[in-house]
Amino acid sequence: MKITRSGTTPSRPGPEEWFTGKVRIDSLFQAEAPGRAVGVHVTFEPGARTAWHTHPAGQTLIVTFGRGRVQREGGPVEEICPGDVVWFPAGEKHWHGAAPETAMSHIAIQEAVDGSTVTWMEKVADRDYDG
Repeated sequence: MKITRSGTTPSRPGPEEWFTGKVRIDSLFQAEAPGRAVGVHVTFEPGARTAWHTHPAGQTLIVTFGRGRVQREGGPVEEICPGDVVWFPAGEKHWHGAAPETAMSHIAIQEAVDGSTVTWMEKVADRDYDG
């Protein structure tokens, strides 16, 4: 058994190359082998968002606070709210972030494949974010 006490893992800013706007990442867990799951709690300030990206084994988002937006490539921009659960299949290009006027937090869970959990791509243009 392993217990990680709340407040013992430092928060870190979302890197500028992967995010637009102010983002904070709080690590929740990283499974030990043979497990592959990784979990983080991500907080987006209003208008902040990820760049386009994919996950080799998919990704689950659990919205915990505020209002946000998600979009898969070729699909409409969708609003998400607390309690919503979003699943992106393996390899699906997508982005997610806060609504323009409201912050949003979510728990993100993904699995590593060959040591990688994500492939980052280009930033989301304002016209795409605005739908």
